Amino acid sequence: MTKVLVRWWQIVPLICCLLAGAASLAQAPPAQSSFPQSGHDCPQTPNALYARLRTVGLDPRRVFHVREASITRPNLNVTFEDGTLAFSEDICGHITGAFFIGDGEILLQPPNSIERASLTLFTGMAILEEQFNSAYLRFNDDTGESLQPFLTPASNASDFIRDWSDTAQALGEYDSLRLFLDFSHFLPAAGPASASQEFPSLLHLHLSGNKLGTFEVFYDSAIAEPLWVGQLRAKDNSEFFDIWTSFEPPSVAESSHPVEQDVSIPAFRIRAIVHPPVELQGSTEMNLRIRKGGERTVLFELSRYLKVDSVVMDGHSLDFIQNTALKGTDLARRGNDFVAVIFPAELTSGEELKLHFHYGGDVLSDAGNGLLYVGARGSWYPSFGLSPASFDMEFRYPAPWTLIATGKRVSASAGDSSGAEGGAQEKIARWISERPIPVAGFNLGKYVRAEAKAGKVMVEAYGTKGVEKAFPQAPAEIVQEPSIATGRSRLGQNIPMVVAPPAPSPAHEVQNVADRAAKAVDTFSRWFGPYPYSSLSLTQMPGELSQGWPSLVFLSSFAFLTPQEQIDLKLDPVTRELSRQVLIHETAHQWWGDLILWKSYRDQWISEAVANYSAFLILERQNPAQFHQVMEKYRNDLLSKNKEGEWLRDAGPVTLGQRLTSSHFPNAYEAISYERGTWLMHMLRCMMRDAEMASPHQGGVPNAEEPFLRALHKARERYAGKAISTRDLIEVFEEELPRPLWYDSRHKLDWFVDSWIDGTAIPQLETRDIRITEKERAVTVSGFIVQKDAPGNLITAVPVYGETSSNSMIFLGEVLADGQETAFHFNAPSSIHKVLLDPKQTILSAPK
Repeated sequence: MTKVLVRWWQIVPLICCLLAGAASLAQAPPAQSSFPQSGHDCPQTPNALYARLRTVGLDPRRVFHVREASITRPNLNVTFEDGTLAFSEDICGHITGAFFIGDGEILLQPPNSIERASLTLFTGMAILEEQFNSAYLRFNDDTGESLQPFLTPASNASDFIRDWSDTAQALGEYDSLRLFLDFSHFLPAAGPASASQEFPSLLHLHLSGNKLGTFEVFYDSAIAEPLWVGQLRAKDNSEFFDIWTSFEPPSVAESSHPVEQDVSIPAFRIRAIVHPPVELQGSTEMNLRIRKGGERTVLFELSRYLKVDSVVMDGHSLDFIQNTALKGTDLARRGNDFVAVIFPAELTSGEELKLHFHYGGDVLSDAGNGLLYVGARGSWYPSFGLSPASFDMEFRYPAPWTLIATGKRVSASAGDSSGAEGGAQEKIARWISERPIPVAGFNLGKYVRAEAKAGKVMVEAYGTKGVEKAFPQAPAEIVQEPSIATGRSRLGQNIPMVVAPPAPSPAHEVQNVADRAAKAVDTFSRWFGPYPYSSLSLTQMPGELSQGWPSLVFLSSFAFLTPQEQIDLKLDPVTRELSRQVLIHETAHQWWGDLILWKSYRDQWISEAVANYSAFLILERQNPAQFHQVMEKYRNDLLSKNKEGEWLRDAGPVTLGQRLTSSHFPNAYEAISYERGTWLMHMLRCMMRDAEMASPHQGGVPNAEEPFLRALHKARERYAGKAISTRDLIEVFEEELPRPLWYDSRHKLDWFVDSWIDGTAIPQLETRDIRITEKERAVTVSGFIVQKDAPGNLITAVPVYGETSSNSMIFLGEVLADGQETAFHFNAPSSIHKVLLDPKQTILSAPK
């Protein structure tokens, strides 16, 4: 399994809600009312304010009986039918929370079929309508005031506070950092604050449902998808945060502008001292560009294993909070923290600032045998987003090790040996990005190096003499061997011996890895346009996953195995081929994922699908039979079921991104984004190629000029250094769309998006009422295409072939099968005696 780098806060709405506030506090739609002016109870330091937000308790003076009160947001209504409600204590003159016990109901209506299907998967309901018996609310607007008309004094106030204050206080910790972004405006400032600062509306509810258990509802107008619902679930010794639904309500979409980051980082200057096997001391200087002002606090992402010592601007230390209380998914707890940097005054549009972070800690992981894993514990430098930036990085590290980084190495020298490991000579190396890149990294190991050339591009491979300690051992085998002395036992028989295969040595394969990668660079450069950098380094990394970073590939030890070593590990032929394709897949990410980014978590599938299919295109040319075996495995995976009998294909469409990973389907992201995504690319390529071949305006064209590859080449030219959306990519394909694929005479691929990209169907295709009518020197072929086990509005481009008496196949044409049954009619050669649908298996369809 391979993955391009994923920033988890971009793809999990639970965490995204925290970060987005740092990017755009002023541009979002205003809350129902602005905050009241700061009161005398407002803490005067960032740490005190943050601690207050984390530990706020219930106010014993504000306990009420509530009846028939409602909170309404677009597509959401929460009703407190009857019960007791206590508000939280004031913070800066504002109520930020409440706790409710009693009878309530939530009604939430997803706006489209995708989100309704997602909600149904987790709740059994297309519209969420659930009774609840308790609720904890956190908000930053006038929610508390809106409930006032429905409140009367409670008779059990003291008992309620005693029973529920600790619970409410514990739940308050979840939103403390998000609220701090707003409340930091109340801190003492070096300059005047905005006269009437308004903030994005925030509402977070923890509900205890009568049927669904505890779940969360979140509405934050500062993020691209303001409304989402989810639930933390434990299953098979793992924790998952299932996102039931997440969307932008239509009424909000009509009146709002896209949420964009108001703060960007165009340049990084990083100086790092690496002390193997685990320690890193780092200094990062960054240029901060303020696109739109108003913020007091900006959030950065950094590994929770790195401790920030200082943040400096213009020679003055800034206050910061390194969050240690962030709750969220298991992924988040393993990886990164947030560092909230508080500025002395509100930032203003057009400002160019320079920040200097100093930090250190045990961020590296030692896998043994000279292998370190830099990325195992999160981001090694403070950053946010995947916006391209320039990088200037200098590393100091002990001489026995080899360090490879993203960018171009511009200098390397020996330094002072003081403090180096075992008194060994220290190395100093500097790397500079050749163009703005979205992320920077490095790898460190005791490597053997090999090189190859792809035109002017230098391709280097680095592998160690052994694999990591946790690498699986090949099973030992019993063989019959003669004894050393006589060659036979006393009974004249060979002596059985237990023999284990030798451990793999990736160093033996580095030349083969370099050669194969160089060939891939050459091929992809012809297909997609020039390779974006001057060199490519492929470095061995422990574990099963690989990652493609700009000019640097972290390549799993499995990708360095020889064919015999794969056999020794008892890998089946298809798995062996997939392991071989990892190298090509990660090389393709240099174009798809690194040079061209994705706009949102709903578009990330493009990177994986195009990179994976690019590797498979090479495989198809080298070994067509193996290509079809791998595609068949992907089809079978999608048609598998979990323990509860749920179809994997129903986990959701590719556009759900990382939301596909859930307690129902822990591996669905890989299966859908990679495997279904690869099938979608194959379908697009084949149907466009076939339709162009059948078009009266086109003749046969060579493979290099297929419309699919022409479109990808256009996309590379148009979006190099930018982010692409699914809609953007489809529009490029539409420019190359042959006339036979124009549904309803429209030069559009909307039908493919609706049916296949935003769909989950894997139909079964059959024919009905086939008629072959002989005419002079020709025949007419007619009948119906039937799509079984499919939505009634599914549209599929089906290639129809005729089989001749000599068992050869003739392509008759492409049919846009619409719904359950679609009639077709073709003129065909007289030798046709049988009709075949998609005999070359170019459609993701279920076997009969």
